[in-house]
Order: sequence, then structure tokens, then C-alpha cells
Amino acid sequence: MTIKILGSGCPKCQQLEENARKAVEELGLKDVKVEHLYDVNKIIEMGVMMTPALAVGGEVVVAGKIPTVEEIKEILKGKPH
Repeated sequence: MTIKILGSGCPKCQQLEENARKAVEELGLKDVKVEHLYDVNKIIEMGVMMTPALAVGGEVVVAGKIPTVEEIKEILKGKPH
């Protein structure tokens, strides 16, 4: 599974990426990749109008805010790996 951080690389986007990586690490998910998508056109194609956003398995699950590590862990627990 792949987690994508959608955003320009601003401090909020960087914080979301850090939270996502920490959540993956704390859950021990070795098969999960965290990627950062910076391309604004591709972000818009995914239907995101507010960044930062978080996509899990190709589905945008959070947009316009920074979920905590705990919130990301809850999202990941509900997704098949």
C-alpha cells in the first residue's frame, strides 16, 4: 500500500509527511510506502482543492488539515495492507 502526501512542500505538508511516517513506523507497517506528491495538476486531478491532503491506497482520506499521528494510525488500521 502507498500513502501519498499531497502538497507543495510547505511546513504543513512537511508536518503531515512526518506524522504519516511516524504512524507507519509505530504500527510496524513494513510494506507501506510514504510518498510526497508535489505536482499541483496531479493533486487537482485527485479532487483535492485544499492542501495538505493525505491519500491512502489512492483514496483521499483527509484534505485541508493535518491529522495527528494517532488519527493517521486509526485511518491505517481500517485499510487493508
